[in-house]
Amino acid sequence: MTAHTDLTLPDLSLAAKRRGLMLILSSPSGTGKTTLSRMLRADDSQVTLSISVTTRDRRPAEEHGRDYHFIGKSDFDELVAGDRLLEYAEVYGNHYGTPRDPVEKALTQGLDVLFDIDWQGTQQMLRRARPDLVTIFILPPSMQELERRLRGRAQDPEEVIARRMAKAHDDVSHWNKYDYTLVNSDLDETYMRVRAILMAERLRRDRQIGMAEFVSNLQSE
Repeated sequence: MTAHTDLTLPDLSLAAKRRGLMLILSSPSGTGKTTLSRMLRADDSQVTLSISVTTRDRRPAEEHGRDYHFIGKSDFDELVAGDRLLEYAEVYGNHYGTPRDPVEKALTQGLDVLFDIDWQGTQQMLRRARPDLVTIFILPPSMQELERRLRGRAQDPEEVIARRMAKAHDDVSHWNKYDYTLVNSDLDETYMRVRAILMAERLRRDRQIGMAEFVSNLQSE
């Protein structure tokens, strides 16, 4: 695996601080977005993961509060009714959602919040929080390779693989609705492109808090 260049931002105390951004990674299951998310969080202390709530049962290797917040259907319905979710969806009979308050707190602290959500959730986020959003869609090099990866995980029965492949074709149809689209033929190369996108988006003028005041002070010198 190639060495990774540090892409955290320098101290901006003499110029401007910034509001964090929301980085959405979407892809068909098995395309590599979960691995990319883990790599990004391991390398960059300014990236935090949005922990979703879900009504599905906890799997043996999962931990409450780390992988998901596992809640009952009635609690989930209360969050929806109180407009306390940025997005929510039903997937294979289970409900998932993104709590609003932790995300907003992280953004005001200058942290970037990483989301692993599908097109359905991305649509809702685009309606509710477009200025803070950066969206990336990860494509497989081919559908044959995607199926090979799904089978290689050896954790899903045949009917689940068939269902995931059918959903993958629908997911891919939305590729052109994202800000960026990457083909994950090589994991390291794709990862470096994700990091380059993140750095560029961090440096956008409209994300820099206090830059206008800094420039004004420059002009008065």
